[in-house]
Amino acid sequence: MMTPELRKRHKAYCRRQNAIFAAWRARSYQYPPPVREPFPAEFRDMTCGAKTRAGTPCKQKAIFANGRCKWHGGCSTGPKTEAGKKRAALNGNRPKQKRSHTGG
Repeated sequence: MMTPELRKRHKAYCRRQNAIFAAWRARSYQYPPPVREPFPAEFRDMTCGAKTRAGTPCKQKAIFANGRCKWHGGCSTGPKTEAGKKRAALNGNRPKQKRSHTGG
């Protein structure tokens, strides 16, 4: 199970790793590659822990930096700007394109 305090430590660990690799990317991936901090044992058996529709905690172990799995990590809330909303409104109005069948 993942507690809020453990989730904060996991986020901090992910931020440190991202900073290490961002510095390596800035060096154009020069040799030698950066030395990674070992993955703490306390994070190994973490589960998402989000409340499912059945009311039980999620048991997914493949979690992202935010401490949640791919289903509970937070979906997109949609476009926020007027330009983005207009683009999204046009998505359904495009005509279907013909596909040519090149078979053999």
